[in-house]
Amino acid sequence: MPSRLAVIAIDAVRPQLIADFWCSVLGWQVVDEDAEVITIAAADRSWPMIDVAAVPEGKVTKNRLHVDLRADGVSTAEELDRLLTLGARRVDVGQPSDVSWVVLADPEGNEFCLLSRPVQELQGSFQP
Repeated sequence: MPSRLAVIAIDAVRPQLIADFWCSVLGWQVVDEDAEVITIAAADRSWPMIDVAAVPEGKVTKNRLHVDLRADGVSTAEELDRLLTLGARRVDVGQPSDVSWVVLADPEGNEFCLLSRPVQELQGSFQP
């Protein structure tokens, strides 16, 4: 059997802020916490989960790996507004001006994208 994605790790100077942000974005909750790592997941604790780990240094350069999100049950424009209200901000990582996605960053600058087509447009399809 191939490997399975279990945990996405995010380093953060303010782990509680980042855990709270991603819980709000994804509708998840904190499922485990100690002095160095906060684990968040869906209510059923299904994989993948996110570990937010405390680190002393802030983010410096563009992420080499990032998360792509799709709106689910709302329009992409509505989801973009919601993400911005939660504390995301638009960022330029060198993407062309005519791309179909929006590049955003969480409150500590970790980039992620909101893709243009909502989940409902892709049901039954394998297209990204």
